[in-house]
Amino acid sequence: MGEGICGRFAPSPSGRMHMGNLWSCLLSWLAARSAGGRIVLRLEDLDPERCRPEYCGQVMRDLEWLGLEWDGEPVYQSRRTGASERAFRTLEEKGLVYPCFCTRAERLAASAPHRSDGEAVYTGRCAQLAPARREELMAVRRPAWRVRVPQETVRVHDLIQGEYSQQLKRECGDFILRRSDGVYAYQLAVVVDDAWMGVTEVVRGSDLLSSTPRQLWLQRQLGLPHPVYGHVPLLLAPDGRRLAKRDRDLELGRLQREYTAPELVGALAYAANLIDRPQAITPQELLPLFSWEKLPREDLVWRL
Repeated sequence: MGEGICGRFAPSPSGRMHMGNLWSCLLSWLAARSAGGRIVLRLEDLDPERCRPEYCGQVMRDLEWLGLEWDGEPVYQSRRTGASERAFRTLEEKGLVYPCFCTRAERLAASAPHRSDGEAVYTGRCAQLAPARREELMAVRRPAWRVRVPQETVRVHDLIQGEYSQQLKRECGDFILRRSDGVYAYQLAVVVDDAWMGVTEVVRGSDLLSSTPRQLWLQRQLGLPHPVYGHVPLLLAPDGRRLAKRDRDLELGRLQREYTAPELVGALAYAANLIDRPQAITPQELLPLFSWEKLPREDLVWRL
């Protein structure tokens, strides 16, 4: 889908976007456009319980309102499950995939360390099941499917956070590729779709930094190219919480009633150290001011 730098927006249409989402989108857009690159839009609508069609349209209207246009037609991840299925079968043929019958309670009860994102590292108990026991469980319980990771350290050079590494078996554990309801997991779908869309540069929140080593490892297993990554610091609510859609923290619908698009863009640009005071400004006007070196590394408490 083209040569040169290609960035992407990849929002989950599970509610109205908030300032944390817009922060990542603006910086992704500036990084790609300032280098003369393209940016594509993917709506990560895999989860039928959380994602709704009306939110997809709202995401696009909100991006257009802010002046963040994209190239080409938007891609709906839910329409690309066939590609994730083919990748899943490739990993299965390599002997890397196995069914997991553990309930959430059983996973939490297992004595395992926790990753930096708070999730328990899976102990691999279902990888050790005897074939007969596995067949018994398959008859009564629909499994999730995990990928078997090696005792390998994967290193990432992040454009913002610097050097980061993870020992997959100890710090990540065998992770889920397909949920028990048949929905393909984020880790697999994002790798497959970034490659298909020609994405060369991924700018996203630092809460996803710990996902990057396993995505790099999956890319290698599937023979896919590696994008470069830049994980931006998170915007926090005044009480120190992460902004979240479920809490309606600084969601765009409310902010649009009080601020113009250039005012919100200017507030984000000031937080990114691209301008020296909050002022109304458009994304286009910010292009000559963008620099990776200016961006903050630490999470920021957001105040308009």
